[in-house]
Amino acid sequence: MLSQGHVVLLHAFPLNAGLWRPQVERAPTGWRFVTPDLPGFATSGLPPARTMEEMAREVLNVIDEQGIARAVIGGVSMGAYVTLALYRLVPERFSAMILADTRATADNDQQIEGRRKMIATVREKGPSAIADEMLPKLLGATSHRVRPELAGRLRAMIEGNSRETIAGAVEAMMGRADSRPLLAQISVPTLVLCGEEDVLTPPSDSEALHAGIRGSRLAMLPGAGHLPNFETPDAFSFELNAFLGELPNLALSR
Repeated sequence: MLSQGHVVLLHAFPLNAGLWRPQVERAPTGWRFVTPDLPGFATSGLPPARTMEEMAREVLNVIDEQGIARAVIGGVSMGAYVTLALYRLVPERFSAMILADTRATADNDQQIEGRRKMIATVREKGPSAIADEMLPKLLGATSHRVRPELAGRLRAMIEGNSRETIAGAVEAMMGRADSRPLLAQISVPTLVLCGEEDVLTPPSDSEALHAGIRGSRLAMLPGAGHLPNFETPDAFSFELNAFLGELPNLALSR
């Protein structure tokens, strides 16, 4: 079984693996992109997870089932939280890392209170209420202005998830570990990306990741908010594919 040339991409909250379709369509020759739904989401067929470690272990199961020994592993937003949790568990399975629109810090008291309110909202009013709450913040101002159709596509993803899946994911994010001590231990090539218009995890969070991970590359993407791979897929894929192209001896044989 081939053990190189794989990229595992993990989606944001509260969406699904369809978020990565633009990158799958733009995958460079010699690379296979694997984009699983996280536990409870969309077609995963798994019960909701309530910790980042549970999510990470399910991703590891996917990698094992596909016979992938090592891979470039990354995610956007919550998917990047899972990526960091997975690195804690099995750093030897990483050939490189991608962290997009995320932060290393754990939630503070104010953020935890906001998470608790979100859990109450989804249990009382359902996923559509979460879509109403999150859509204005998931997309950047440019996307809202010139790509308004993206909001409808994201709403469909959000509303396709169950109340308990969304609540469980919020619990997992709320209880995640502070990853700042981990950053200095990351020894694989790392690409950090961020939409310049991100209001949920602003560019300063990505700058802190870049500063903490020795040798990492930082790419800021104009005209995008919290989901640059979805909002500006050409620019995001250009940065991703250029990064992959500089990783030696990893692409699958043609």
